[in-house]
Amino acid sequence: MICLILDKYKESSERSKEAIKGVVLSVIAKMVSVLSSLLIIPLTIDYVNPTQYGIWLTLSSIIGWVTFFDLGLGNGCRNKFAEAKAKGDMELARNYLSTTYFAVSIVVMIVFMIILIGNRFINWASLLHINAGYNDELSKIFIIIAAFFCMNMIASLVCTMLTADQKAGAASLIQGAGQFFSLIAIWILTRISEGSLTNLALYFAGVPCFLTIVVSFFVYSSKKYKEIAPNISYVKLPLIRDIMGLGIQFFIIYLCLILVFQIVNIVISREIGPEAVTEYNIAYKYFYVTFMLMTLIVIPFWSAFTDAYQKKDFIWMKKVIRALEGLWVLSVLAILIMLVLSGWVYRIWIGNEVHVGEELSVVVALYMVVNNLGAIYMNLINGIGTIRIQLIIYFFFAMISWPLMVTFSHIFGLIGIVLVPALALLFQVLFGKIQITKITNQTAKGIWLK
Repeated sequence: MICLILDKYKESSERSKEAIKGVVLSVIAKMVSVLSSLLIIPLTIDYVNPTQYGIWLTLSSIIGWVTFFDLGLGNGCRNKFAEAKAKGDMELARNYLSTTYFAVSIVVMIVFMIILIGNRFINWASLLHINAGYNDELSKIFIIIAAFFCMNMIASLVCTMLTADQKAGAASLIQGAGQFFSLIAIWILTRISEGSLTNLALYFAGVPCFLTIVVSFFVYSSKKYKEIAPNISYVKLPLIRDIMGLGIQFFIIYLCLILVFQIVNIVISREIGPEAVTEYNIAYKYFYVTFMLMTLIVIPFWSAFTDAYQKKDFIWMKKVIRALEGLWVLSVLAILIMLVLSGWVYRIWIGNEVHVGEELSVVVALYMVVNNLGAIYMNLINGIGTIRIQLIIYFFFAMISWPLMVTFSHIFGLIGIVLVPALALLFQVLFGKIQITKITNQTAKGIWLK
């Protein structure tokens, strides 16, 4: 596939060339990231144990919610920066970037203060239905991970800027390096210390955060990006409203995504147990490899679609959609092969310490088939900025997901919980396909353009 892309490179538009560069770099970065994330799992289970690893996954997924609380400013900036750049107004692009850094910093400080206060009143053992002896340690770990995640919300804006500048490959390299150095850090931990959730939190969350901070300084000091480096003098508070116009819709969507997708680990832990969280996440990580590969190809087209939509290049947009849908078909074939080999791969990868049921593998595979197609439509629609339908679909499922997961868990067990987010994705795929077709055919009206 990469060879075919490179063969077409010389005859491509400038926009396509930037997207192709992003894809090629992203492939390299994601190969490192995928390998690192897969190796981290058995290493971490060996460092602690399956039950503690399940607790860790649940707690870190809760902390991961913090990244959604930038009020959508990151994605709002991404689109506005790309629009300003498409118009050749680099000073406005710098204003958007500087203002976003300022606004996100304020939000992060407020969020972290709320976390510090709220943590004093949360009984983690009761919330996760685990041994009360873990409560004090989890309270401390929660603050450690939250601190790094909050810092990373600001630091990772450099990746947002690079992606908006159609340099998604460079952004992927930064993220891939974070995964790789986390793997190295966990490996060192297994050699120098006994199993500790606290140490796991410090190194797993801290290493990628500090790496991104260091890289940010190098990026904004470089000749290419020095002229748009964030600066307090370029902060324009009125632009916050401009960024938030689109950003607040992203924020609401992300809140809904938490209630649809991010609560899965909590529901599993409460209804079935921490070890089931480990079982689910092993299957999820295995098939998630296809999603990572799909998104590394799709993400460079987010900002490319912003540029194309601004310039009304609908012919190019249709070509890209057809090509990406073709890749999705290949991903389905890959998932089927992975499903057939799953039992053998689990034994080689994890050993006999954790058993992943065949039914769970089938359901997670189906989940990922839908997820991969959804990634195409959602990212391209996000680039255009017409996200109202996404908001409505996810808001509806956010209202019903928790009780639906609990009900399904009583009927179908673990696989019943996984079916709920898969159902939400199926609705998004169906409406996403209709919407992107209407937009590229220039027949979209009303809510299809909001």
